[in-house]
Amino acid sequence: MTVLDISPVIPVVVINDVETAVPLAEALLAGGIRTIEVTLRTPAALDAVGRIAANVPDMVVGVGTVVTPDQVTASVRAGAGYLISPGSTPLVLDAMAASGLPYLPGVSTASEVMAAAERGLTELKFFPAEAAGGVSYLAALAGPFPHVRFCPTGGITQQTAPNYLALSNVGCVGGSWLTPADAVAQGDWARITQLAKEATS
Repeated sequence: MTVLDISPVIPVVVINDVETAVPLAEALLAGGIRTIEVTLRTPAALDAVGRIAANVPDMVVGVGTVVTPDQVTASVRAGAGYLISPGSTPLVLDAMAASGLPYLPGVSTASEVMAAAERGLTELKFFPAEAAGGVSYLAALAGPFPHVRFCPTGGITQQTAPNYLALSNVGCVGGSWLTPADAVAQGDWARITQLAKEATS
């Protein structure tokens, strides 16, 4: 199974307090979501990855916002199940390939899709999805790149996700709406479980 096939929606999360990591992952899992993308946007992120990997074995933990080779190394050490980058540079692509983990490099132009395809990569992150052209842009890419599948992320909402998932070249979407900051801060895990159920129904 590839990263794009684990779940129709990959929750993109920012974890500020490492103590919320495990209950957050458990709440998503209870709602039918079997993967989580922990973004490297806070000092707590790598510790959170380690805790989820150790304590919620049925949850596949991805690490997102990977932008340097050092972050690739640190993510692997923390227990990442896969890696996601917002863009594609040769250094980061080489590091992710060498990690041995599945990875989704970010693209937003046809040239970047071609460069990734030249490396044999056919599963990519499309970012920032809404700002880069949204559903119509991705639909247009299906013509010249019928063999490439995408996980669009960036600005996607509960309302617009189905439009992306209806495209033949979209395997899943990434979104932050499943884990609202206020729900995480308040420990409202029931609300997060409900949002996860809605995303998978």
